[in-house]
Amino acid sequence: MTWILTRTGRRFDLLMPKASQVSTLDIAQALANICRFNGHTSRHYSVAQHSLLVSSIVPAEHQLAALLHDATEAYVGDMVRPLKALLPDYSEIENGIWLAICERFNLEPELPACIQEADMVALATERRDLMPEHGERWPCLEGVTPVPYRLPEWTSTHACIQYHSKLLDLLQTTHRTRALSTWERVDEHHAGGEAPLCM
Repeated sequence: MTWILTRTGRRFDLLMPKASQVSTLDIAQALANICRFNGHTSRHYSVAQHSLLVSSIVPAEHQLAALLHDATEAYVGDMVRPLKALLPDYSEIENGIWLAICERFNLEPELPACIQEADMVALATERRDLMPEHGERWPCLEGVTPVPYRLPEWTSTHACIQYHSKLLDLLQTTHRTRALSTWERVDEHHAGGEAPLCM
């Protein structure tokens, strides 16, 4: 068995992912419930909130890609970097999922440098606000300045709603509404929003 069942009832095949299997609601729901740093934070801080932070740092034309830069984790989880480096098969599977996501949302697979830079700014901010004091330096953060404000404390439900709302807004404003399936638009209309799935 190489597939998982998603929140919206889709069968998502990890080894043969397809753009048609990717759902905005599934991504928002899963990322809002996944905690960064494998849960070793002072409070729950989701991948969804992290992605919103990264998206807020980059220029407008790259905000959609920034918001989705960790979307693969909705299907394979958030693996800590040292472990990911030891598992090349994982990276290959994750890359296949990323290509399906890129096809779904009409994105270029290679992320712009500004997103990688914003990701480091977010990491520096998260270390400052969420991680325990520790003298060991993180070489990847040399010369990186955190954002000047403290990270707000969000519930996973709030993060899910904020993430999905921003995703839909970016899809509309960047003329990528074709990436939204009829099912998702009908669901949004009848449900009166995305909150019922963000649980």
